[in-house]
This record gives sequence, C-alpha cells and structure tokens, in this order.
Amino acid sequence: MSTLKSSPRIAVSELAKIALVAALYVVVTTVLAVISFGAIQLRLSEMFNYLALYHKRYVVAVTAGVVIANFMSPTWFLDVPIGGISTLLVLLLCRYMTRNIKNDVLKIGITAIIFALSMFTVAGQLTFLFGLPFWPTYFTVGLGELLSMTVGGMIFRSLRKKIDFIS
Repeated sequence: MSTLKSSPRIAVSELAKIALVAALYVVVTTVLAVISFGAIQLRLSEMFNYLALYHKRYVVAVTAGVVIANFMSPTWFLDVPIGGISTLLVLLLCRYMTRNIKNDVLKIGITAIIFALSMFTVAGQLTFLFGLPFWPTYFTVGLGELLSMTVGGMIFRSLRKKIDFIS
C-alpha cells in the first residue's frame, strides 16, 4: 500500500496571499477605472508592484492582478497579453536590479523609474489602436505611472512599517 504525501507543493497560505494581492490589484484598478485606463492614467493599484521586491510570490500575484484587471480595459485584446507579459518582465527586472539594495527609499525610487520607462508598451498600444502620437502619449502615460508609483510607494512604505508583507 503506497502512502500519499500530504504536504502540498505550494502551501495554501502562499496561494491565499497570491490570490489576495491579485484580487486587491483588480479591485483598486476597477473601482478607479476612470483613471486606470487610457492615454492619461493614474493606476494607483501599481503600488502592489513593490511587494514583488520583497517576495517572489508577489511577482505571480501582481501579474495575475494585471491580467485580470486588463480584461476591463477598452483595449483588453492587446492590454491583457502585452500588459501581462510586460508586468512580469518588469517585475523580474526590478527584483534583479534592487536585490542587493537595503535602503527601501532607493529600492522604491529605482522601481518607480523602471516602471515609468516601461510604459512604452502602453503608448505603443494607444498609438497603434487610436493613432495617438507616440512620444506625447509615452510622456503622459510614463508620467502618470511615475506619479502612481510615487504615491503608491509612500503608501506602501508607511504600510510596510505596520504590516509584514513578507512572511
């Protein structure tokens, strides 16, 4: 008689944390949908990107949240695959670039800049679909992302003092 291992490959608590962050990303994005999509956007849910700097589980969580939230986008057919892949790659890049940095403010700043620069994907979609001029669109979307990440970084940093996001 063989015995089955009772320990799951991924702990239920890990899956719950991933699902919770993904759900929070979706809720914040959709509740604020009027400012979450378009050429001028302020997606405050981007503050959850910072979680990925402290634990790899949040790379999956935030990417899943972006993919699900982007189904609400008017350009969902491009936004879902491009936004999902872009988010995954940029989160991995930010984890790599900040892995040896201990200073939270510096980590947050570097991550905000990298995410703002990555908004060429959104500008490209808007240019392709709506004929918007690429560089001004890249500027407005990138500036909105930088603002979102800055405000989100301040919120995240103050919450991090009170909540242990890592364990």
